[in-house]
Amino acid sequence: MSAIDINVKNAPTSHPIDHLLRADRLPHILCPGCGIGTVVHSYAHAIANSDLPEDQHVCVSGIGCSGRAAGYVNVDSYHATHGRALPFALGIAVHRPELKVTVISGDGDLSSIGGNHLIHAARRNVNMTVICINNFTYGMTGGQVGPTTPIGAKGTTAPKGAVDQPFNLPYLAQATGATFVARWTILHVREFQDAILRCMNKEGFCFIEVLSPCPTGFGRANKIGDGLHEVEIYRERCKIRHGATNLQDIDIDLIDPEKGITVGNFVDIDRPPLVA
Repeated sequence: MSAIDINVKNAPTSHPIDHLLRADRLPHILCPGCGIGTVVHSYAHAIANSDLPEDQHVCVSGIGCSGRAAGYVNVDSYHATHGRALPFALGIAVHRPELKVTVISGDGDLSSIGGNHLIHAARRNVNMTVICINNFTYGMTGGQVGPTTPIGAKGTTAPKGAVDQPFNLPYLAQATGATFVARWTILHVREFQDAILRCMNKEGFCFIEVLSPCPTGFGRANKIGDGLHEVEIYRERCKIRHGATNLQDIDIDLIDPEKGITVGNFVDIDRPPLVA
């Protein structure tokens, strides 16, 4: 018997986070190369490693490809209407303060349709964690440009390239009062998991932007290639700057290969959270 045969024979039949995923929803319906699965996996790992009982975790999402995350995790989860994940989560967090509420949704759902809720949830310092999966586009509805699409990037509603200044989401979260602000990519899995775990141990409004490929809606239009090609861009251009203070200078440009992408844990402060 070879070493490979022995390893296969002795391989575990289950994974430590199997019970935190809804097996009845698998296989998922995400496109090849999409990063949403990595985000869900990282969130489940953070739950498994947190000090809170698993039945005290709640996941809320809005509409969009990223909004499907709440349907794949096996904790109490809620799929809200488009742009309304944050007020729904706020109600849970205020009424049941013993629960750890996490919102997982996309850049369009959270910063466009739900943009007003985002700034006021941060301003009020609601006890919740927001994980914004930023793929720079409206992926589910056809690849339209959104509020985070970099200038010059193409979409179905901007075939010659986006012209509007995009949101710098970490800067927006910092400016409106978040107690924890970070940006990572799906390439930085361990750092991303650690950031989620840190948020689970903090009070107040915590915000993590995670950059994720959308090969179908964004990569194809911008000739980036498949998901691995966009992850390769992250590997080449991301620079970790923990504690960066000039967040107004960390805009993202995926078109110009000379411009770096700043990632890291930027803000980690204490501020009294909203109490009912």
